[in-house]
Amino acid sequence: MDLWPYRWDHLLRYRYIEIISLWEGRLTTGHLTRCFGIGRQQASKDINFYLREIAPGNISYDKFLKGYRPSQEFQPRVTRGTADEYLHLMTRDEQLMGVFEALPLATANVEQLTPLGRDVSPSILRPMIQAARAQKRLEVDYVSLQNPDREGRIIVPHTLVFTGCRWHVRAWCEKNRSFRDFVLSRFRGEADMLDASPFGEEQDSDWQQRIELVIIPDPRLSSAQQEVIAHDYNMSNGELRLATRATLVQYQLQLLQLDPAQQQDNPLAQQVVLQNREALSPWLFG
Repeated sequence: MDLWPYRWDHLLRYRYIEIISLWEGRLTTGHLTRCFGIGRQQASKDINFYLREIAPGNISYDKFLKGYRPSQEFQPRVTRGTADEYLHLMTRDEQLMGVFEALPLATANVEQLTPLGRDVSPSILRPMIQAARAQKRLEVDYVSLQNPDREGRIIVPHTLVFTGCRWHVRAWCEKNRSFRDFVLSRFRGEADMLDASPFGEEQDSDWQQRIELVIIPDPRLSSAQQEVIAHDYNMSNGELRLATRATLVQYQLQLLQLDPAQQQDNPLAQQVVLQNREALSPWLFG
């Protein structure tokens, strides 16, 4: 497909139609009018277009429900059809309502714990993004636990990374002559844009290298318990294979609450283990 077929705002509404109908079992024009601030006529037009052009037969009107329900032959067309899409949609709405209390978004029966926010100044983040897009050098002040006093650095950022707990930037460091991760909340003052650099994303070999983590249920668990864990993680043949960048291996393990250097005494505490630790050892911390 050479041209993107839908406007972005329309695509968001088609995705919303698919997610709500699949996971709540009932979609009305009211869902769309409340979420997107559109009129009932436009909402009906969106639903009809979805039915006619995107996914014929996916949903049908049920006069008893007074809304559209998913058919037995439902096939996702503009979503992946995963529960995470619905749950993230609900938590996103809850976050918006925390700021704009008058928003009429339906987020009942959903509660979310969020990571603590870390302070990042616009005077740091704006030039960081600009430098990453233009592959330019950036003069910054940085602090760390090893060196809590401000230290001037010249870096060449290429990617902002969210690890599930915090944001950092992957960047070339002229002082260390290597690519490193810098926590965004540890920059101080203002960043000064300099000239272009030859060190960008393409030169970051650990970033470019793709690695596969193999996760399995803890073998110390009973067969029945391992089956439960395998289902929890949607494992295939008793293992979960996660593809990631080499430089993100440790963060992925932290997100899974896996410490490859130390095994929990109680297998119920960790539940899963890393099967291919030796293959990943070059990219593990410490």
